[in-house]
Amino acid sequence: MFGKKKKIQPKSYDKVNKIPILKCSVCTGEKVAGFKDINTNNFEDVMLIKGKEDLEEFAAMYGLNADQIKKEY
Repeated sequence: MFGKKKKIQPKSYDKVNKIPILKCSVCTGEKVAGFKDINTNNFEDVMLIKGKEDLEEFAAMYGLNADQIKKEY
């Protein structure tokens, strides 16, 4: 119970039409991780990022490298 990490089940996304993005607010500093459709520019939010751990969890969920997720303001 204590000290155990949740096992993250890998999920998939449309790698052809969507790219992972970290959407950041300049005013509030709020960050939201999700996917941007390259054809329509629509953003699908997945989770709120409160810290480095949340970003790493998002990256692990989708098999991504946290350092390669682009930021968009």
